[in-house]
Order: sequence, then structure tokens, then C-alpha cells
Amino acid sequence: MTIDATLLSRIQFGFTVGFHILFPTLNIGLAIFLSIMEGLWLKTANPVYMKITRFWTKIFALTFGMGVVSGIVLAYELGTNFGPFIHIAGSVIGALFVYEVLAAFFLEAGFLGVMLFGWERVGPKMHYSATLLVTLGTIISALGILSANSWMQTPTGFHIEAGRYVADDWWAIIFNPTAVTRFLHMLMASMLTTCFVLAGVSAWHLLKKKYLDVAKTCFSFALGAALILAPMQVVLGDMVGLKIHEYQPLKTAAIEANWETQRGAPLILFAIPDSKQETNHYVVSIPKLASFINTHEWDGELLGLKSVAPKDRPVVGAVFWMFRVMVGIGFLFMLVALIGLWLRFRGRLYDSRSFQRLCVITGPLGFLSTIGGWIVAESGRQPWIVYGLISTRHGASVVPMHQVAISLALFIIVYGFIFSFYLYYLFKLIRKGPDALPQETESATDVITETPFKYMSPEGK
Repeated sequence: MTIDATLLSRIQFGFTVGFHILFPTLNIGLAIFLSIMEGLWLKTANPVYMKITRFWTKIFALTFGMGVVSGIVLAYELGTNFGPFIHIAGSVIGALFVYEVLAAFFLEAGFLGVMLFGWERVGPKMHYSATLLVTLGTIISALGILSANSWMQTPTGFHIEAGRYVADDWWAIIFNPTAVTRFLHMLMASMLTTCFVLAGVSAWHLLKKKYLDVAKTCFSFALGAALILAPMQVVLGDMVGLKIHEYQPLKTAAIEANWETQRGAPLILFAIPDSKQETNHYVVSIPKLASFINTHEWDGELLGLKSVAPKDRPVVGAVFWMFRVMVGIGFLFMLVALIGLWLRFRGRLYDSRSFQRLCVITGPLGFLSTIGGWIVAESGRQPWIVYGLISTRHGASVVPMHQVAISLALFIIVYGFIFSFYLYYLFKLIRKGPDALPQETESATDVITETPFKYMSPEGK
């Protein structure tokens, strides 16, 4: 690829969106987790659930702030670096972003204050309602973003008028052919990532023999949830793969490094794709399995990369390898969850230090899997910014190359500093652990039913 302003703009947007996606990924899963934990506290009056909720709410708030800061620049980048795309498709894609902000982000941010600071100011049920609304906001926000991105992958529900896209059917635009499956796939990825963050942090506390009541509860819950979520993610991934093959067969070809159109294509477990020679080196494969996975037929036909000119092909190496990183981590998560189940049956879930170390190591891998999935989705779409309609080159702004290079360098430096501070405060919160509740010796049932605020405040406010 020729290094020019368009390529640098793509790298810059890829870097900033890749940085940003780390935080919503964790926050979506944490919001659901907090809703469950606070609900269990209201149901059982067990103070451990309250300690869990208050501890992880701090991490949720820190991560939410990072998501807001890192997400603001993305809208500006679309305008500065991809102006022609916005000019053509802005009435569709811009409206989706506006709806996402108005319907989801305001809901999420509006009740976040009650969720964070309302413990001593509102009743338990009102506070739980705020938590549920924040959770709903994060889910709707994810749906809005995934809907907008999926529309760029499978555009529907519009017509072209004077060279610009005009919406005909908002239902068809929002729930375009790939929106629902990709949304569910991302939602499941967020929850699975969060499970292993919870397991990793809890395993670290268990290794340090600190906060054992909270650590054991979170550890058990996270591994149990992962045991359910991991197989579900495999099923959803298969559904997404079928949609990709139906609407973007060249992306499937890049995922499989399939150069020739053929029936009964083998699944390549390992290879080094060579785009110049249009072949693969050091191939390890399973006959016919790629066709079966992507078409559910052993002799199903897969389109080959050679069916189009080289300039119209995705970046094969990035798509091929990132897909395997994503899938490999997914199956690793399933294996860890199964090991956890085996240890649970043996009564050694909280005693195996080697397994706890494994959970600490696997804790952050969900983020790598998520970024790998987004690279597959976005690099596999190339050379289109709106698939089959607007090429990335025609959608990019004409800006001096040195300006994009300077802004890219500044983003890397600034984001590096910001992320360093985030990690510093995150690890500080983890080391500090959950705060002790003022009335832990009291009956939690009496506290909830008689003096709900006293449970949170020594002064009984």
C-alpha cells in the first residue's frame, strides 16, 4: 500500500477507535454485572453483594469517563478526515449517531450521578432503578453504534438524490441485515471480556489473601457466567459468519485466505498468506471445513480473492491473523471456564493458585480479542467505506499528508499519557479493594427495611 494522507487517516481513525472501544467493552459488561449484584443485594440482603456493587461501581465510573473522553474525537475525525463520506451519507449515518447520543448516552450519563452519589440520598429501590437505566443506556448506545457501523457494512433503506443518500425506511436502516447479529455478538463479547476481568481481579485478591468474601463471590460468579457465555458466543459467531459470507464474500475469502473460488474449501489453521504471489505458505488445513463453517454445506462454494483485482481486495494478512487471534482467545476462555468447573466439582476452586495465576493472565485478553474482531470487520470491508458504494479513497478528505501525520503522532502521545493515568488509578482501586461497610455487624435485612440510608452512612443521613 502507498503511504499517503488517506492511509494515514485510516491508521489514525483505526488507532483512536481501537483505543476507545476498550472502555465501552468493559462498561457494557460491568453495567450488566452491577445490575445483577445490586439486585441480589436487594433480594437477599447479603452485605457482600453491596460491597461488590460499590467496589465495581468505582471502576465503572473511571472507565466511563475514559470512554467519553476518547469517544469525542471520533466524530470530529469523521468530519476532518472523511468529509466527502459525511457529505454523501451524513443524513443517514449522522442521524444514527445523533439518536445514539440522545436516546442512550443522555440516559446513561443522566442517571450515572444517582448511581454514583445517590447511596445516601435516595432509597435502595430508586438507586437500583438508576443502575438499571444506566445499564439500559449502555446497551442502547451499543445498539446505536453497531447499527451505524453495520449499515456501512450492509447499506439498506435509502435512495440517492442529487448525489447524496436520503433515508427511506429508518427501520430498515437501523435493523439492517447484519445489525442484530453483530450487536448480539458484541454484547456477548463485552460480557465475556468483563467476566475474565472480574475473574482476573478476584484471582489476584485470592492470591494476596485479601477481601476474600468479595473475591470468592466474584470469582465464582464470573467463571460460572463464562461457562454459559462462551458457548453462546460460538453460536453467535457462527451466525455472524453466515451473514458475512452472504453479504461480503470477499471478507470471508480474506478470513480463510482463500485465493481460488472453490467448493469444499479447506479450513486453514495456520499459514502465511502472500498477497504478492497470491498464495499461502506453510499451510496446515482441514479439508472442506471452511466451506462447512461458512455455508453449512461440506461442498459449499467460497468466492476466491482472485475473483477481483488486487486493488479491490481486503488486507488479507491482517484479516486472516486477527480472526484467528479472536477465535483462539474465545476458545481459551471456554477452556478456562471448563477448568474452573472441574475445580469447582473437586472443591478446589478457591485453593488452586496455579489456576488463579492463569485467570490473572487471561484477564485482559478479552480486549485483545475485541480489537481483533474489529480489525477483521473493518479491514475486511476494505476498500469500501460504505460497502459496494463509496470507496475509502473517494470518502477521504483531501488534506496535506504532513498534517495527518502530525495529528496521528499527537494522538499516540496524548492517548499514551491518558491511558497511563487510567491504568494507574485502575490498579490503585484494585489494590485498595472494596471499602468496609459502616454497619457490617448489623442485620442487613433490618437496615434495608427500616433504615436504608443508615446502612450507607455512619450519621444515618
